[in-house]
Order: sequence, then C-alpha cells, then structure tokens
Amino acid sequence: MTEPLAVEATGIGKRFGERWVLRDVDLDVAAGTVCGLLGPNGAGKTTTVRILTTLLHPDEGSARVAGIDVVADPDQARRRFGLAGQQATVDDLLTGRANLEMVGRLSGLPKRDARRRADELLERFELSEAGLRLVRTYSGGMRRRLDLAASLVTAPPVLFLDEPTTGLDPHSRNEMWAVLQELVADGATLLLTTQYLEEADRLADRIVIIDQGRVVADGDPRTLKDKVGRGRVEVTVERAALVGAVESVLAATCSSEPWTDPGELKVSVAVGDANLAAVVRALDAAGLPTDDVTIHRPTLDDVFLSLTGHPAEEFVA
Repeated sequence: MTEPLAVEATGIGKRFGERWVLRDVDLDVAAGTVCGLLGPNGAGKTTTVRILTTLLHPDEGSARVAGIDVVADPDQARRRFGLAGQQATVDDLLTGRANLEMVGRLSGLPKRDARRRADELLERFELSEAGLRLVRTYSGGMRRRLDLAASLVTAPPVLFLDEPTTGLDPHSRNEMWAVLQELVADGATLLLTTQYLEEADRLADRIVIIDQGRVVADGDPRTLKDKVGRGRVEVTVERAALVGAVESVLAATCSSEPWTDPGELKVSVAVGDANLAAVVRALDAAGLPTDDVTIHRPTLDDVFLSLTGHPAEEFVA
C-alpha cells in the first residue's frame, strides 16, 4: 500500500472579497523532505500555509496533511503538524521551560510528560542554561529557537515554518539551519516559506515559486537553475579602453554574443564550464590585461528574477 504524501494540496483557491489571492495551487511534499515555498511579498505563501494548517478555509480545492483532510477533519490534522509562524509566539512573561510545559499541557500531555519533553527540547536547542530565565531576556535567535521547540512538543511528523529565520543575524541563521537539517535527518517533513534564496538553496529538496497567487515554478533547485540557462564568464578589465577588445575576443572564442554591464568594467558571455580555459587562453594570447576572469552559474536569484520580473532582495524586509 502506498504511503500518503506528507502534504498534498490540489487546486487550492482563496478569495478575499472579489480578489483571488490564491488560484489553482497544487502542492505535494514527500515524507522526510524539505519543500521551500518562495515568492514576492503578497504572492500567497502565508495564505497557503494558513490553509494547510487549518487557520483559513479554502474557497476551492482540497488539502491533506499526513493523510488527513484539513477541511473535513481539522482537529485530527492539527495533531499531525507543528507550526512556527513569522513572529515568535512564546510568552515573554514566562520562562522558556514554562512556555514549553504550557504547550505540552495544552496539547494533552500529562504534567510529568510535558515537563520531560520541555527538558528534552531545551537541551536539543541549546537552551538548557536559559530555561529558567524569562523569555523577555532572550535574544532574537534564542526566541526563534524556543518558538521552533514549542512547535515540536508533540513530536509531529510535519512541520510548517513561515519565514523561520527572518530578522536573525547570519550566525543565528546558520544555527537555525543546522537545527532544521537535524530534524529532517530524524525523519521530519518540513514546508518552509522564505525570502532568503540561500536558505532555500541550502535546505530544500524541492522548491515551489508562487507569484500573484499561482504556482509559476516547481522543481529541485538544480533543475530550476538549469531552466534559466547556461552559466556565464565575466571578465573584469583594467581600463574602459580595453572593453571593446575584450568583447571582440569573447565574440571570436564563444558562440554567444558578449555584453557589457552599463557603468562597469565587466564584459560577460554565456558559456559552458569547458570554455573558461579557452577564454583565458584567448585573452592571454591577445595580450589583454584583466583584473579577474570568473564563471558564474545560474542562481536561485536568477530563477526568481526570470519568473517574477524582480530580484528577490527587493522583497526581503
């Protein structure tokens, strides 16, 4: 018998008044994998998560989490997932340990089990020493780790993370990434929304890009990058007077037409990896001095730009 997908959505649509914010969204996430949900602000990422976590009712389509229909049986579905939203939801006036114990008790755990689970999670998230401190004394990174720990009190098989590292410094973000990778190694399934393309590239087995309420791309990171096109060689010249000569060499060496970035001393041409050495040899043979010759492979930012018309950094708060 085939095991159900961890997350499955078919034709999801959501309307607020006369405006459709989601339309015909299909999504499936295999158990034990990470799915990254990307898109500009207002694209529909958070709305999708809210529907999958029973916080919103879809106007069209259906969705299942761990095999449970989120509309027909929301109470049962909630027992199968954890949710960490964009803002930490822990209580500032309680200690870290008390927050986790409270979540455990509200989830139906006996007092002793809730206390044991709180201690386990404080240790796992390196918060044991801060467990008896009020949360209002925690740093942003500590609060986010505690919020994630709270979503894991009942050890759910599926975890929804809505921009889990927004506002964290690079060190705290790296720590959070390591924790998430550990969770997946232990068998958890993650669906995360993020505006950090590096985060999606590092964590996600599969990426779904939503723009204006519709899915515009779906695939693993490598496949999506390959669809954008080949890599490019970028030559940084020493003087503006050399740009024309470098363009001529690149045109003669490569099959693609070179282009120059306006206002910069850089000449680029689309090529495959095997042509980098040929470009360097041709420039050397022509006696053209350069500051740098590098190859750039397509990135998720290139994918995002080609599909939405905007670079991703425009949408990062």
